[in-house]
Amino acid sequence: MVKIRLSRGGAKKRPFYQIVVADIRRSRDGRNIERLGFFDPLAKGGAERLRVDRTRVQHWLDQGAQPTDRVKQLLKEAAKLADAAQLEAPAA
Repeated sequence: MVKIRLSRGGAKKRPFYQIVVADIRRSRDGRNIERLGFFDPLAKGGAERLRVDRTRVQHWLDQGAQPTDRVKQLLKEAAKLADAAQLEAPAA
């Protein structure tokens, strides 16, 4: 089975997570199939906190990949941010 989950990186006490597609038999930070984005829980100021390639996520969900609970929350947050960005963008 394939999961969409977080893979931890960064330094001690400074986590940085990649959103990846991985086989459930692999370790958390082991080999993954594809990188779909990132999540920086400690982003401050103008730093980007969350980036997700929504088209690739949808592709993997259509293929049967199961997101973890935390990734589900992040995907909802990314959708809200994208919708807000579209509303703020001036119509050309």
